[in-house]
Formats: sequence, C-alpha cells, structure tokens
Amino acid sequence: MIEIRDLQMNLSKQVILDNVNLSIKDDTIFGLVGVNGSGKSTLLRCIAGIYEQKYGQILIDGKPVYENEEVKKQIFYVSDDLYFTFNQTLEDLKKFYATFFTIDEERYEHYLELFQLNRFQKISQFSKGMKRQAFILLALCICPKILILDEAFDGLDPNVRQIIKKEIVDIILDKGMTVIISSHSLRELEDICDSFGLIDQKKIKTSGDLQTKMDTIQKVQVAFKEEIDIEKITDLKIVYQSKQKRICTFMIEATQEEIVQKLEKFEPLLIDFLPINFEELFLYY
Repeated sequence: MIEIRDLQMNLSKQVILDNVNLSIKDDTIFGLVGVNGSGKSTLLRCIAGIYEQKYGQILIDGKPVYENEEVKKQIFYVSDDLYFTFNQTLEDLKKFYATFFTIDEERYEHYLELFQLNRFQKISQFSKGMKRQAFILLALCICPKILILDEAFDGLDPNVRQIIKKEIVDIILDKGMTVIISSHSLRELEDICDSFGLIDQKKIKTSGDLQTKMDTIQKVQVAFKEEIDIEKITDLKIVYQSKQKRICTFMIEATQEEIVQKLEKFEPLLIDFLPINFEELFLYY
C-alpha cells in the first residue's frame, strides 16, 4: 500500500505540492488527473523516490521511498520525458535495466513481436509512439510491484493503447501489481482505472473508488409543463445546471430517490437520469 502523508514539495523555492494526503491500495489501477501545472508529474516523481520531499512522508508498505534501495527495486517509473542515449538500442536499454531489475525474457520476446519493435534499432530513430512502447514493453517484462506511467498513452495509436491496457490488466490478475497512470485522456483512464485522485491547487481535492464516486453524482434531464425559475429548486445540492425553455439538465449530488422526491412538487412531465462519465466528474470537481 502507498501512503502519502502531509506531503510538501518545493522546487526552486516554489511550493509545487502542499499538504498532499493520499492512499493507494495494492493491486489497483489508479488514475491521477489534474490540469496542466497542477503537480501530477512532481507527485509521481516523489512516489518513485526521485525527488526528496521537504515535509511529510511517502511510505510503501510502511517503508520510506527516498534513498531506499530495497523499496525502489519494487518501482518502475516511465516518465513523460523519456531518457535514453543517442546510440542506445532497445536491446542496450534492456541490458541497462537488467542491472537493477529481473527481466522476464519470455515476456520480452512476446512483446517485441506484439509491438513489432526492432531490438537493434536506435531508440532515437523510433517514432514518438514507438519510444513510449519501448519503455512500457520493458516495464511489463520487469513486472514491478508498482508501475508508474506518466502520460501513459501519449503518442500511441488506438490499437496499441488497447493492447497495453489489456496486458496491464492481465498482469494484475496473474501476478498482482499496482499501476499509477496520469493522462490527459480521461476517457482512457475511465476505461482502465478502478480508483482515482484529482490534484488541484497543489492538493488532492478528491480521491477514491471511481465508480463509487461517479455514483454519488446524478445527471438528470427534467421536462416541465411550463418554463420555471430553477433558482426555486433550493433543497437539492445542484452542482451544475442548464436550461432550454422547459427542459433543464442538472448534475445533482444526491440519490435518484431523493431527486425524484424533491422534484415532484414542481410537477415535471419527465425525469430522465443520464449516464455520467469521468470527464464530467472531473469538470464538476
């Protein structure tokens, strides 16, 4: 289990993260979301033990991460800014990581064929998507206890994205692994993540089980007999509203039963509950 307690992180005397508290369970796929500059990459680097936090703790199974070789051997971090030397091939990169991690050679051969990558070609000659595939390939062959993917799907075509998502799920089911993914594609995260954290204004604003959190917000479309003043609906926690004459759309923090009960006094012609997606939840928070 990953536990982050009262974390503060400063870079160049600027506070990037402030009083961050978060728990991530084992064997879960955790999506980290937030606007550009919110501190997602900094938080991931802290979890990976790259940055030393100014205050607070980051613990994995109760042990601190920073400068802890034993813990770091359980983590594989794929940065949004991939690093490799100019002449390095995928085979060279594999040998480099083999000095730190145990690589499953059978998986390596399988993924080479699956991703159709040339092990002896210079990585610098790969396309943007192929470079990311190369690092994710090695991550899947290492199968760490904790896999951290920053902008995991950036530059990947739809077919490769689906392959990677399937392989991650298969490994978790087979061997167990905690995966932390940040991405600007909320749809991609919704497809694969079972838990999430939203970082805003240097803090984790909300986190938890994704489906449970989405179930707490109802999206409802209501048709009334005549145009009404929606400001009169005061006994429901409406977090978003729009109106087109007699038809109103709301996002309400309540159960469906509560919503129907509260709206009945306005004699609606129709109350229709609509599915809500991760992007709408993100925009709400």
